[in-house]
Amino acid sequence: MPDQPSPLPLSPAASHLSQVQQRLQAPFPSHLVGWKPQALTKDRSRALLVAYVDARAVQDRLDAVCPDDWSFEIVVVPGTQTPTVKGRLTVLGVTREDIGEAGEGEAGTLKAASSDALKRCAVQFGIGRYLYDLPKTWVDWNDARREPVATPELPEWARPDYERTAGGPHLAQAIEQLRHELPENIELQREVYKHLKAALGSIDAFKRGQDTPA
Repeated sequence: MPDQPSPLPLSPAASHLSQVQQRLQAPFPSHLVGWKPQALTKDRSRALLVAYVDARAVQDRLDAVCPDDWSFEIVVVPGTQTPTVKGRLTVLGVTREDIGEAGEGEAGTLKAASSDALKRCAVQFGIGRYLYDLPKTWVDWNDARREPVATPELPEWARPDYERTAGGPHLAQAIEQLRHELPENIELQREVYKHLKAALGSIDAFKRGQDTPA
C-alpha cells in the first residue's frame, strides 16, 4: 500500500490561528443567543425558529481572543435590490470572505448588511457555527410582540461549560454586568484588574493547598 502523503506544514499565521481555534468556537453564553422566525404559519401563531448571535457578540469574542489582531472590511455590491456587501474578515493574518445581505423594510440598511457579512465571515472561523447544528423547532409565536411565547432552551452541548453547573448562568450574567460597570478611567480599570488578579491568584493557591496531600 503506498505511503500517504504527509500533511503540508501550516503557515505561521494558520498555526497561530489553530492555537486559539477552540476559544473562537466555544459556545456563547445563553443570554447572548437570540431566536428569530425562519417561517410562520398562515395565521402567524406558530414559528419555525433559528438561533443566532448579533454582530456585537461576534466582535466581543474576537476582542477577547485576539484583541489587537483582527480587522473587518466591506465593499458595497452594486445593482442589488436590497443593500448587499462583500465582507472581508482577517483574524491573526488569515482572511475569510463572504456576502452579507440586509433584510427588508426598516432593517434594509447597509449597517444590517455589514453585520450579516461579519457574522457570515466569522462562521468560517468557527464562531457561532455550532448554532447551525441546533434542531429547528416549531413553537407558539406572539406576533404582536414578534417573539416566541416561551424562549427555547439550548441543549447542554450548546452551552458553555460553566452553565452546565448549578448557578452557572447567574454567575455569568453577574460577571457580564460587572464588565459594563467598570469605570471609564483607564487607571481605575487597571486598579480593579490588579485586585481581581490578586483575588484569583489567592483562590488558585487555596485550591492547590487543598489538593496537596497532608
